[in-house]
Amino acid sequence: MDAEVYTRPPSVPHARRAADAALRAWGLDRGSAALVLLVVSELATNAVCHGRVRGRYFEVRIAYDAEKLVGVEVSDPREGCPALADPTPDDESGRGLAIVDTLADAWGVRERIVGKTVWARIRL
Repeated sequence: MDAEVYTRPPSVPHARRAADAALRAWGLDRGSAALVLLVVSELATNAVCHGRVRGRYFEVRIAYDAEKLVGVEVSDPREGCPALADPTPDDESGRGLAIVDTLADAWGVRERIVGKTVWARIRL
C-alpha cells in the first residue's frame, strides 16, 4: 500500500497528519504509528529547513508492505547530500538525522533529476 502527500512549505504538520491518516487506515497500532510519524516529522522538517527552494514543494511518500516494513520518502528540490551531524549539547539543531538513524532499520539519500529523496525503512 502506498500513500502520497504533496505539501507546500512549510507544512510539516500537514505531512504528519496525512501520514497519520494513512497509517490508521492501514490499521497500525499507535506505538508503531508514533515511531513512523517521528521519522516523517524529522525528514519533512529537514526538507523545509534545508531543502527548500522558493516556489517549490516537497513531497512525502509512505508505503507499508505485508512484511511489516514501512518506507518513508521525503523529496525536496535542493541538491546536496544530508549527513549525520555531531551537535554539542547546547546546539538547538542537528539531531534530526541522528533520530532517524536510531529509529530506522536503514536510511539513505537518492539523487533526483531535480533535488534529492531522503528515505528510511522501518520494520515494525
